Order: sequence, then structure tokens, then C-alpha cells
Amino acid sequence: MTKAWISSFFFSVMIALGTAEAVAQTTVVEVDLGDGALGRYRAPAVGPVSHIAFLAIHRTADYRNHQSAVELANRGFGTLGIRTRFGNSEAAVNFELIALDIRNGVRFLKNVKGHSRVILVGRSGGGPSTSYYQALAENGPSYCKGRNKITECPFTGAEFLPTDRADGIVFTDAHPGIGINQLRSLNASVLNEDKPFGPALNPTLNPFDPEHGFNASGDSVYSQHFVDTYARGQSRRMNGLIQNALQIKQKMELGLIDPANDAFVIPRASARLVQLSTGVQCCTLNPTRLLQDSTGTLSAPQIIRTVRVPDPGIKEDDDTNTEDLTITSFLTANAIRSNHSLDDIDWCSSNNSTVCAVRAISVPTLVLAHQGHYFIRDGEQIYEESASADKEFVVVEGATHAGGNCTACAAYHGTGPYRNVLLNTWNYVANWAKARF
Repeated sequence: MTKAWISSFFFSVMIALGTAEAVAQTTVVEVDLGDGALGRYRAPAVGPVSHIAFLAIHRTADYRNHQSAVELANRGFGTLGIRTRFGNSEAAVNFELIALDIRNGVRFLKNVKGHSRVILVGRSGGGPSTSYYQALAENGPSYCKGRNKITECPFTGAEFLPTDRADGIVFTDAHPGIGINQLRSLNASVLNEDKPFGPALNPTLNPFDPEHGFNASGDSVYSQHFVDTYARGQSRRMNGLIQNALQIKQKMELGLIDPANDAFVIPRASARLVQLSTGVQCCTLNPTRLLQDSTGTLSAPQIIRTVRVPDPGIKEDDDTNTEDLTITSFLTANAIRSNHSLDDIDWCSSNNSTVCAVRAISVPTLVLAHQGHYFIRDGEQIYEESASADKEFVVVEGATHAGGNCTACAAYHGTGPYRNVLLNTWNYVANWAKARF
């Protein structure tokens, strides 16, 4: 049973409501969710509290003060932002267990605070976390087990009750899966993991070669042939890493390797084409609506193009940084099988896969993609793959990944200015929830 800590306090937050400013006085309660997971519950201190509550969680980021938790509490809802049992350590992640932290949060909101409806908020890496939980809660452990899975969940089914299911889910610039991000970040030119900086590199797959389209001072332009070849090279490399990790895991289980020696380091994992080129995964494939910054209203359906700013500086990151994981954190959260990193992915080989999970989720679903980032097509695919009969997809004009106004986007592309992303986003989410619950 979760318990609320006795320390509770009030504070005032200024928010913009149209052209006026208002003060929202909010009650904040610290919550112990067990096993190291912590939460922060907010609700209006004055006036009625909605029967609807929102729960926001990531995998490693601390969401106790997340934008959604603050903004939606200011709009009359109960909110619970969570820091998972893994803290902010990627190496500590055993992804399938995150469902227990979300379950305890849902139970707190329903059983302790009395909310009759709970909506999950999946921002960024919270997308695969919340969708995994809901798919498990709706379908039982059969969802997260099977011969195709890189890792399986440890649950029997007794851990979850029908009342543990959330009633809706909102994705705000959600990852399609952490393994997908890892896959698309791998430098495909690496042929030997023991010699990632040479000489065993494939020069035809160097994304930082100007002959292939790299622009060290601006937007890179790659041919479709290079993009496809690179994407297949990324899949080759990821599939090899998975095979290596599974062999190490098996040797640990057999006692041939000390389980304490579980470090799994991936070099050259900062070479994502979408960060170098605005032409890669640039747009929606089908017409959809833009949440217009100046009016807070929806445009007519249209093909929507990203306004993100290219980042050639990741070349230095790729030369110097490593992903410092463990066998468990890699296999449960950072690995997925594929043949082509953009278009041919075995979505359900990982439990950390928003695209796989939404195929098994029936509750009302809102998908928001942020125009100033690189998940526009991913958000569209999450929407397309969703099994919900009540689903909606909208792109938020001029929004950064974090949910702010992308002033850099406006300056680079000569668009905008963008001033109202925060206001428009959470007004839209609030109205969406009120209309359904």
C-alpha cells in the first residue's frame, strides 16, 4: 500500500490564461511509492478538484516537478509526478519492473486520493514506460512474454487488478522506444566493437563525411541511397550487440562470468541522422492538424514539416562519448531487433516499444508531436498503430522536445515567433480529458 508522507505544503504558481495572469494555489504532498520510487501529488488548494487525475513518469528522469504535473494541477486536476526506483541511473534500469511503480501510482490516485479516472502522461521516454504499463494492465503478462522477446517480464498476472488500468493515455513527443533511439544513434560505420575508432571502419557509411552530404556548419543533405544503406548498417550493428549481450547473460547464468562484471559499454552512439539532417524523417506522411501557436486552435489537415535545427556538433559527441550501460539495462530498455532502423523494425521484440504497446491498448489516446524536434513521424506512427477507437494526433507548432517555445527554430527557419507552446499544449490536453471523462 502506498502512503503519503505527512509533509504537505502550499505554494502559488503564476500561469498565463489568455492575456490575463492568474494565481493557482496548489496542495503538494510527497508520496512514498515503495522500492525507492517517489511521487509528488498536486491538486488545487481552493475550489473543487477534478475526479480526473494525471500520472507522469519517465524511466530515469525525475518527473515529480514535470511540466505536465504542474500545469494540469493549475487547471483543476490531481496530478502525480514520479521518480522511478531507478533514480536517474540508466545503468540501474531493469525496465520491466517499472510497471510496479506505475501501478502503485495509479492505486494511490484511485484508492488514497479518490480519483475515479486516471490518465497516463507519456512525455519523451515516458512514452514507452506508460504504454508498456497500460498494455500489460489491459492484456496481462502474455503481452510482455514470448519467444520473440529479447527479455520477458517477471509477472504472473497476480500483481495487477482490473482496477489498476488507466483510463486514458496522452503522449507528448514520446519516444517510439528507447531501443529505437539507441538503434538510430549508432554509428553504422563501426564494424568491430573492440576497435570502434579504427582501423576497422566502413568509410562508405561515415555520416560525418562531406562526400556523403555532411555539413559541419548547417543542414546535412544525404541521398536516399545513403540513408537506406546507413539504416541497414545500424541494424546490423544493433543485432550484433544484442547477440553479444545475450551470450554474456547466458554465461552469467551458467556461472562462467561473475554477474558483478555486467558493464556493457557502447562507443560511437551519437550519430543519429535526424539530428544532422532536417530532410530525414522530416514530415508527416499524411495530412494532419497543427496546434497553431498564435491562436491555440487547430489548422486544416496538412503535411507538417519539422522546424528543428540541425546539430552537426554531435560529431564531437560521437568521437568521445560512450553509452555506459549494464547487460540488464541494455537488453531490457536499450535494445531492439530490426533490418532497417527507420522502416523495418521488429517492434515487439522489446517491451520498451511504444509502437508495439499501442497495438494492445484500447483506452482513449491523444498523441502530440512537437514540431521543433524529430519525433513527428514517430508520433504519427504511434497514432496509426494505436488500437484505440478514440485516438487523435496533433502536432504542436514551434514546440521544443521539452515543451517550450523553440526560439532557435524560429531564428533558423525564419518562422514563428513561437510564444504560447506551454499554454496551448496543456489547455488542449485539459479540454481533451474533460470532453471524455
